[in-house]
Amino acid sequence: MQIWPGHPYPLGATYTGSGTNFALFSEVAERVELCLLEEDGSERRVEVTEVDAHVWHVHLPAIQPGQRYGYRVHGPYDPAAGHRCDPSKLLLDPYAKAIAGMASNHASLYSYEFGDQTARNTEDSAAHTMHSVVVSPYFDWGNDHPPAHPYHDTVIYEAHVKGLTKLHPGIDESIRGTYVAMGQPEIINHLTSLGVTAIELMPVHQFVQDGHLVERGLRNYWGYNTIGFFAPHNEYAYGGDTGAQVLEFKQMVKNLHAAGIEVILDVVYNHTAEGNHMGPTLSFRGIDNAAYYRLVEDDKAHYYDTTGTGNSLLMRTPHVLQLIMDSLRYWVTEMHVDGFRFDLASTLARELHEVDRLSAFFDIIQQDPIISQVKLIAEPWDLGEGGYQVGGFPPLWSEWNGRYRDTVRDAGRSEPGVLGDFSSRLAGSSDLYQHTGRTPIASINFVTAHDGFTLRDLVSYNERHNEANGEGGKDGESHNRSWNSGAEGPTDDPEIQELRLRRAKNFMATLLLSQGVPMILHGDEMGRTQQGNNNTYCQDNELSWVHWDLDADQREMLAFTRSAIKLRRAHPVVRRRRFLGARPDPASGLADVVWLGTDGAVMTDQEWSDPLNKCLTVFLNGSAIPEPDERGARIEDDSALLVFNFAGNEVDFTLPDASYGSSWTVISGTARELDIGEVLAPGQVITRPASSVLLLGRRPEDLPEPGTAEEPAPASASVRAPTRVTGLLGASDPLSPEPSPGQVAPTAAPVPSECYSADEDDELEESAPTADAPSLVRETDA
Repeated sequence: MQIWPGHPYPLGATYTGSGTNFALFSEVAERVELCLLEEDGSERRVEVTEVDAHVWHVHLPAIQPGQRYGYRVHGPYDPAAGHRCDPSKLLLDPYAKAIAGMASNHASLYSYEFGDQTARNTEDSAAHTMHSVVVSPYFDWGNDHPPAHPYHDTVIYEAHVKGLTKLHPGIDESIRGTYVAMGQPEIINHLTSLGVTAIELMPVHQFVQDGHLVERGLRNYWGYNTIGFFAPHNEYAYGGDTGAQVLEFKQMVKNLHAAGIEVILDVVYNHTAEGNHMGPTLSFRGIDNAAYYRLVEDDKAHYYDTTGTGNSLLMRTPHVLQLIMDSLRYWVTEMHVDGFRFDLASTLARELHEVDRLSAFFDIIQQDPIISQVKLIAEPWDLGEGGYQVGGFPPLWSEWNGRYRDTVRDAGRSEPGVLGDFSSRLAGSSDLYQHTGRTPIASINFVTAHDGFTLRDLVSYNERHNEANGEGGKDGESHNRSWNSGAEGPTDDPEIQELRLRRAKNFMATLLLSQGVPMILHGDEMGRTQQGNNNTYCQDNELSWVHWDLDADQREMLAFTRSAIKLRRAHPVVRRRRFLGARPDPASGLADVVWLGTDGAVMTDQEWSDPLNKCLTVFLNGSAIPEPDERGARIEDDSALLVFNFAGNEVDFTLPDASYGSSWTVISGTARELDIGEVLAPGQVITRPASSVLLLGRRPEDLPEPGTAEEPAPASASVRAPTRVTGLLGASDPLSPEPSPGQVAPTAAPVPSECYSADEDDELEESAPTADAPSLVRETDA
């Protein structure tokens, strides 16, 4: 075999068409061997002798795509000093583009004896670990291009490659659960008919099946245990694990792009699958432990852990930063993905122990001409001190808004004293994001995600039911902010079933009518249940997978969700590009938003501060949208009234006077009292059932001519913000006083004490306007 010196860049195994260049960083290494592996387990070792700036490199003209390989790194094994080199362990290339096999829990993967942790274990691990694979970079992308949906038009769908496709009856059973299945017309048609614009895939970077789970007959389903930051997870491949996973992933992306759907990856750069000091030696630990991991300053045998998984990557070293940036650029330029959601992103901001939003990681992202142009979403917390950083990320970033999730859940279970905070969340959470110069797209709004209850379980369970996880039911979150609607778990009671469906619709409607970027958990649109398990990280089975055989309630939920997304897409009034402002629209004298009580009048401070009020009417002024569209044209939209009744009984609402509009049309709702298309008059009293949401629309032409109706409320009154919603107008606005701690917002008029009981003979309310019914969607909107 010919052996050439090669080049120190790029890192990893790079097939050039005339051989393969190998490059590996290790500052601590004294000697490096490249190991070429065959199917029969035989191994040929090539001494790597060239070193430049701590990068060991060699070029082998004979090596083609599909070749398995690994490294053995010779150097100090001194855990107390932070060094754990061990040439008996075959190591993965941190830059491997594909990885074959799956690590077992064999003793050879550990550098100590199980019975005596002070004794070295030098058993060879090659037969029990994973192998890096040389891949071809060539793929026919055709005319593929990113859909590039504007952020304010984006609707995100969080999904799992296997979980979404494994049970789909329209997909051939042999390919279910794979990248191939995700790119099939059946899945893409579901996404496009639903109306989502982006799919956010749970981790697809190569991860490891945890040994302790395998021993209990379980598996790592979620995948937050990365070992290969460049390699698509091989268990989701249909055609094998020696490169097919790369081609299949690319084809999946190409198919989704052709349908106008962006691909966002949930990435885990905060830690690796090697765990704490008792974990296996698979890659980074044996290559250069002290350069890759954060070690306890006065005890370098142990890892500083802000993730709860045993280790954290050392973000202040240039080679770790390079690894992450090279990985991100690879997925954008070579795999054509459109954005990233960063798991436990506060860990990435830690220079030493504190969270610093101006850390080196964010500086590098900001100036990168490729990564700075894609969608960047932070999970803005970790488990370390000061790790909860909602609202604390730089202007380039959007964030999972945990405050939104908690507040909307509380409102939806009729908790007292949350209406003011709910109003802030509904309006885009400017109190969290405006101070950094960001806009509503900074808020990724969600009610449910992979971690926690599904939407159906949120309205069906008070407590977690995680016994199947084998941890005594004590894993997962215990404070779920859920309400079972009257019975724990499955029930045949039709009133409870009806209430659960209505409450699930309430959550979905609220999510899709809120300013910001909505994210829907896969299956929530179809009433998916996990039987009360809120931590299915280890349930790679039908408990977690999406079921496609739907009953009547599930079909109704699906139709309602499609309708709600369609309404959102058609109307910029509920997806504004700027925060709601205080200046009134000249045509109506009304501002962007007016908060009304059940009496139809502007809410007073006293009403906002009453914790027992749980109702709110929101006027959104469609003729007061100041920002132009992408082509510079002035936006004009239908105005809307959002009527929320989070009380446990029916409530009478009075519609606002004629200054807000000469008539209102019923567009959508979650209860059965009004017909779609029904026209309502100013000042009319309508009765809304317990736990219900109603959407009314007013066309611009329905605004009274000046002098033909009552004078509109003064701007200062019409935009009077609740004390907890000061961010709507900006902190410097004189109409927006600073809130007092604990102040909340209420409803206005007293409500009847009797509970609402729906007539069982009522027909189900339509979830979308009929063809001949008045609708918010106008011909000009289309």
